[in-house]
Amino acid sequence: MPELIDENKSENDYKKNQDLENYFANTIIPQLFIDRNLILKKFTPPAMRQFSLTEEDVNRDIHDVKENFRFPTLIENIEEVIQTGEILEKEVQTTDGKWYQMNILPYRVFEENRNDGVIITFVDITKRIRAIGELEKLNSEYHTLIDALSHDIRQPLSAIVLLSDTLLNAYNKQNAPQFEKYIATLKASSNAMRDLLIDFIAVGEDQPELEGEPVRVNIENIAQDVIISLKSEIFNKGISIATDFQTSEIIFSRNNLRSILYNLLRNSIKYKKAGELLKINISTVKQDDYIVLQVKDNGIGIAAEHQEAIFHKSTRVSHKIEGTGMGLYIIKRMLENNGGSIKVESQPGQGSTFSVYFALNKDI
Repeated sequence: MPELIDENKSENDYKKNQDLENYFANTIIPQLFIDRNLILKKFTPPAMRQFSLTEEDVNRDIHDVKENFRFPTLIENIEEVIQTGEILEKEVQTTDGKWYQMNILPYRVFEENRNDGVIITFVDITKRIRAIGELEKLNSEYHTLIDALSHDIRQPLSAIVLLSDTLLNAYNKQNAPQFEKYIATLKASSNAMRDLLIDFIAVGEDQPELEGEPVRVNIENIAQDVIISLKSEIFNKGISIATDFQTSEIIFSRNNLRSILYNLLRNSIKYKKAGELLKINISTVKQDDYIVLQVKDNGIGIAAEHQEAIFHKSTRVSHKIEGTGMGLYIIKRMLENNGGSIKVESQPGQGSTFSVYFALNKDI
């Protein structure tokens, strides 16, 4: 018996194919269509330029052209979406240092209730990732500068107040020789305070206000933002970060929380063991009247005699590693000003665990 041909179905398939062809030909976004057998069927002109594809790559197995994309897990991600039918969204970095928001969507054939492949979209987010990293750096430097200024300005300001009283007393006693001495000291203290303010204004000019009132914030969301800001370093050094957020919401300054997480993660990265992959675990748990954030790593660790000193102003465990020694000191002050605290548990060669205690707001 001759095979019956459903002309309506053939016409519909042709129309669908034409619609897909027109869409792929006119979109400005790099996109790929890969069928269920992992054959590259179509790609947009931007994808051709972005990933050095040619017409000869059409109908080739994706395994044969995977090096063009430079994403280590691309094939595994495609197979996962074809199998599960779930959309996959992730930020990926190519081996040449570029960042993309990669979305893999299942290409459904609804009449047959199956996935016929995937459509992959790439959005270049390299500039955004770099900008976030720069903002986090500015945020950290801002807090360091503010703290240094508030601390260092106290001494000349106190000296000015004291000298003013002493000068007035000397004037009342008409002690002329003392006038010159006190006036010279007063002038020196005033100049020192002026120089501090000039330096502060020069660095802080035109920067946005980074402080903020305590608000309801989500630790998990802030942590993900900070991780994104450090992604280039995390990727290049092969760092593994795991999270376990059993509770997330606290009442705290959003910018201060970002600064705390950024400093703790940066410290873990800076103090990693040479020749060993760094693993960082970020977790939260509710404990009595606090929400506890822990950042645990398998880095070089901290000797017992230094564990208290690292929270003091300008203390550094190793002068071979860059830094101001202000980060943990500032974190400690931020927390104590809001009823919280921070502690560390560590052994040399065994890594460190920093526990941050946020006072629990009863309304949470």
